[in-house]
Amino acid sequence: MNVQQVDYILAVAELRHFGLAAEKCNITQSTISTMVSRFEEELGLQLFDRKTKPITITLEGEEVIKQLSIIREELGVLKEKVQELKGEGRGELRIGVIPTIGPYLLPLFLHDFVQKHPDIQFEVSEITTEQIVQDILNRRLDIGIVSIPLREPAIREVFLYDEPFLCYDPQKDKQGGTCQVKDLDYDRLWLLEEGHCMRTQVEKICAFQEARRLSRNLDYKSATIHTLIKLVKKSMGMTLLPFLSTIDLTARDRSHLYHFETPIPCRSVGLIAHQYFAKRTLLESLQQHIEGCIATKLPEVKGPYRAVDPL
Repeated sequence: MNVQQVDYILAVAELRHFGLAAEKCNITQSTISTMVSRFEEELGLQLFDRKTKPITITLEGEEVIKQLSIIREELGVLKEKVQELKGEGRGELRIGVIPTIGPYLLPLFLHDFVQKHPDIQFEVSEITTEQIVQDILNRRLDIGIVSIPLREPAIREVFLYDEPFLCYDPQKDKQGGTCQVKDLDYDRLWLLEEGHCMRTQVEKICAFQEARRLSRNLDYKSATIHTLIKLVKKSMGMTLLPFLSTIDLTARDRSHLYHFETPIPCRSVGLIAHQYFAKRTLLESLQQHIEGCIATKLPEVKGPYRAVDPL
């Protein structure tokens, strides 16, 4: 067995087609077919059933391919470790961040972090938690910045910070500056659209589905916090906002913000990566950089937090 054979077999397992796998590996179909057959002969096991269209993986093949995936990831870890020992920090880093975090966290750290690693090509995308998880599992993304915990067995989670939610209510000017979850007017409560984990968190905080009485004839689910705030202001509704999204609000808008009384609802934000992600030093560097930037931005804790799961 050699490294090339591992790559060829995993390509066939992914695409279920020798021709497509050959194109992906930049070799001829006869070459990849020969290399896979040679490996099967060495093992004395058939990995693929070539009589089906598309080809299928045998039961024995499923077990072997699972181990080959682990071997390839460990080879990546070894390569990364060798680069570290040689003082190399090259390649690319693909980061996914959810839209309710990206616009408020990225400006705090991203520019300086990119400057710190000039030999790495960064690619950053704003997408939903579900898509980030799928892309990490499929190796299309390296790191995600999301609300945790996700409790996905193949995903490694690294805690960054707890971010409290605030109530935004344009009908009132801040007097005392606190409120209780039980006092929220659910019929005026606006949410992000389905697919955003923050929507799920707000629903959990408010027991929304049980408490809301639909009395208005518009049920608009906003895709961004920026749009959500504008709609709430126009309709004199109310909503819950994560703390970082409120930092750049106008003084007038900040006068409509209310801190929750204890226990304060919050979300936990963290980094996620595949359990076999190779660039672990880079992951740790990103963690330390974000923690350093965020430390002075979050409010001082005035009481116990109640973290709300995102899913």
